[in-house]
Amino acid sequence: MKELQLLCLLFFGGQGSFACPHPCACHGSQVNCSGRSLTSSWLPVSFPAGTTELHLYNNLLTTLPNGLLDKHTSLRHVSLHGNPWTCDCGVLYLRGWLRRQPVGGLSSHLGVNCSSPPSLRGRLVVYLTEEEVLDSCHYWYCDLALASQVCLFVFVLLQAALLVAVIVFLRRFERLSKSARRTMEESLTAGEALMENEYMRVYK
Repeated sequence: MKELQLLCLLFFGGQGSFACPHPCACHGSQVNCSGRSLTSSWLPVSFPAGTTELHLYNNLLTTLPNGLLDKHTSLRHVSLHGNPWTCDCGVLYLRGWLRRQPVGGLSSHLGVNCSSPPSLRGRLVVYLTEEEVLDSCHYWYCDLALASQVCLFVFVLLQAALLVAVIVFLRRFERLSKSARRTMEESLTAGEALMENEYMRVYK
């Protein structure tokens, strides 16, 4: 009984590792995910065991998830061209994986060019230096810092506008209070004068 359960576990567990990921097409050990408008967030998280050819070209990939290709030791060809690679901190895994491939082996680096930032546009990812990648990270951080400063400026501006509105409201309220107090005092004075006149008329 235990042997049967173990066989079932091995059989059905192994099926998952050999399943063709959606929306790719599989033929033998070849997995074709090209031309499907895949973004980095919609890229399959794994590929069938024993995959020797993997086509990811002509998609919308900007980065590869860390460790995506490391476990596929049987890969002989990977095509990654035709994607808008963003060469900032997120490209470090792809760059490292390409640089680890044997010379004269996989031609995966062909056509894997930076699409952004502008300073690195057109450069092959595999030939980027560490300093260039770090500089692109700083470029991204500068954009983030600038956006943060703009947001802070807008926030301060809104706070200032709110403070001005509160001051205007308080001054208007103060004027209305003074006007109401003056009207009440005049009414009381007029009432007292009327009562005094009535009193004098009664006792004359």
